[in-house]
Amino acid sequence: MTHGIRALCSALALVLWAGPALAHFGMVIPSQDVVTDKDKAKVGLVVSFSHPMEGNGMDMAKPKEFGVVDGGKKADLLAALKPAKVMDHAAWTAEYAFKRPGVGIFYVVPEPYFEPAEDKFIEHLTKVVVPAFGEEEGWDEPVGLAAEIVPLTRPFGNYVGNVFTGKVLVDGKPAPGVTVEVEYYNKDKAYEAPNEYMTTQAVKTDANGVFSYAVPFAGWWGFAALTDAPETIEKDGAAKKVERGAVLWAKFLEPKRKKK
Repeated sequence: MTHGIRALCSALALVLWAGPALAHFGMVIPSQDVVTDKDKAKVGLVVSFSHPMEGNGMDMAKPKEFGVVDGGKKADLLAALKPAKVMDHAAWTAEYAFKRPGVGIFYVVPEPYFEPAEDKFIEHLTKVVVPAFGEEEGWDEPVGLAAEIVPLTRPFGNYVGNVFTGKVLVDGKPAPGVTVEVEYYNKDKAYEAPNEYMTTQAVKTDANGVFSYAVPFAGWWGFAALTDAPETIEKDGAAKKVERGAVLWAKFLEPKRKKK
């Protein structure tokens, strides 16, 4: 290769390189992270698909499944979903009223989303856990999704700086060596990453499928364990891979200071 051709190739590589790809996250964000007031027992839920730190959304088709496990009983909430807009893209909302003390594990199984930039489908199986009226049994129970994060740290009532630990299960078995992407829901765009590598944090699961992450500031944080589904989906006559993500959202809070 001549010096001129080598220089041309280097320049072309720089033009084509666009930095780290933006991480996709399925999202289920409740209006309350905990329910303590009987007069405010109804929780609003916003279901979407986005790049949460960057504040960019993608259209989300109506999910295949949306439900809650409350007190060990699974309830189908799909009919409760209503069309909405999140980050100027199609999303969904629903409401759920707690009628007794319990822990609600809300989950969504979306229609696979085709991402042209990665030439594959993305399917994020997403959960969020909301406790009500002082109950906290059951937050560490799996829902039974094809891939899911089972929290080993209670996924509510956490301070900023706590270390969050979870176990990634694929088909009910621990998944070692899986990358878990972590992102902050930058709803009000109050933060800006110092560089593109800091938009999405990344950790990996150990031999038992366990990962940990210390949360640096307050708000909703998403953990997305990325695996490849065994099946493919045909598009334009070609079999496309499916990224099957297991996503869990949890809120971390600053302590309140007493007024003097």
